[in-house]
Amino acid sequence: MTAPSGRPGRADGRDEAVRLALRTVERLVALDTDRGARAAVPAVREAVRRIPELSAAPRTLRGHDPDHLAALAELSEVIGWILFDAGRYAHARRMNARALALAELCGDRWTARLVLLNHSMLTTHTGQPRAALDAAARVSGPRPLPARVASLVLIRQAHASALLGGRGRPLELISRARSRFLDGVSRRDPHWAWWIDEAELLGHEGWVQARLRRWDRAIPLLHQAATAPGPSYRHLFTAELLSALARAGAWREAEDLIARVAPGAAAIGSVRTTETLARTAAGLRRRDTGAPAPLRDAAAFLLESLPA
Repeated sequence: MTAPSGRPGRADGRDEAVRLALRTVERLVALDTDRGARAAVPAVREAVRRIPELSAAPRTLRGHDPDHLAALAELSEVIGWILFDAGRYAHARRMNARALALAELCGDRWTARLVLLNHSMLTTHTGQPRAALDAAARVSGPRPLPARVASLVLIRQAHASALLGGRGRPLELISRARSRFLDGVSRRDPHWAWWIDEAELLGHEGWVQARLRRWDRAIPLLHQAATAPGPSYRHLFTAELLSALARAGAWREAEDLIARVAPGAAAIGSVRTTETLARTAAGLRRRDTGAPAPLRDAAAFLLESLPA
């Protein structure tokens, strides 16, 4: 997901379309950060109604002002992210394709890179790790990437490689992601790199370790990420922590986590998060898992607490 670019506008009437798109970006980012993707979906619908270019074929916009195209690309990227986190995967794919086409029309390579990174995450989530690797590979260019962006590419590759059944390769990739992240910020960082921070990296490190069933490494990392302050969508790390605890047979810790999560579960705005919580809770309710009765009861309560 991006953040407002602060792109300066010109003083003529054409700039109003740019300002409208960037104001919409700001509003959607704020909604998603504070309340989650579910809360932002109605605002996405409103934006599509108000801005007809979001429904037009990108090729018909060729020749439009580059600033306008760049703002539309940025807005389309944000919408694609929200639709993904809201569980609207087919719509997210289409909006990602639109964002990429618009970014390419105006030469906005940094927005194109972010869209590709988002698309890599989407295709991993929907069980297409080879497509995820292909998308991540397209992020690189003739010049070396800034450290935080390079770290994100390696994270995406680590997740996809883990899904493909590798063990050494995902660990190598996530280790390299940590190393690149520690190289720090630079003046070449794109404006959207604000959310690539320590908590984000910790969460993905733990998640990759969990994909490899390395529970002793995964659980502490996910716990650190889940308890760090951050935007709403990072509830996903809490859901992955519960999944790791359940799969590791850490019954008491899983029950304690459910007790903390369930009271506020109805307000979770990330559908990816609630899907993961629901899947884990449904598994814990089964008697053949060996979960003790109090944990099965807690899992049932969590299922009842999640939004429809």
